[in-house]
Amino acid sequence: MALGAHSPEKVILETRRRCAGTTSPFTELISGFLVDGDMLPNSYGKQDCSLARALEIVGERWTLLVLRDAFYGVRRFNDFLAHLDLPRTVLSNRLRSLIEHGLLVKIPDAGHSGRWLYELTDEGMALWPALYALRSWGERQSGRQPRMFTHDACDTPLDATGRCETCGGPTGAQSDLRVTAG
Repeated sequence: MALGAHSPEKVILETRRRCAGTTSPFTELISGFLVDGDMLPNSYGKQDCSLARALEIVGERWTLLVLRDAFYGVRRFNDFLAHLDLPRTVLSNRLRSLIEHGLLVKIPDAGHSGRWLYELTDEGMALWPALYALRSWGERQSGRQPRMFTHDACDTPLDATGRCETCGGPTGAQSDLRVTAG
């Protein structure tokens, strides 16, 4: 099997299949990998730290970008796929995890029978200041022109914590924000 021809997940599964019943340092190492689109364990069990607990929930690759898009108003599975350009399986796993941890809820889409909408919960909305701060930090690191976030109701720029400077209210829902080039 040529490694370049398959995803890492398929390589791991094939290696597990071929090595079933054998033990070696390599098979012990590879048996610890996850096969749901993640290559590293998602637990920091030996860390007595609330940041480690948070990373267990939102630290997997793509998870913060799924949350970012939810804050920007993306609600449907296919829209997340189109915006993020990630494998379906990875998106399914990230959405399922965010639902299991109470950051998103899955509700029937009244406009499309058999389809679902993914909505931020209050717990998910509580991540807005952290995502906003991380986004701001990323803009400084990239050297790109920053985007301006304005609270639409007050026509006021958001402060460094993602709050409206006029009314002080938290924002985060797409209907509350206007984003423009800085």
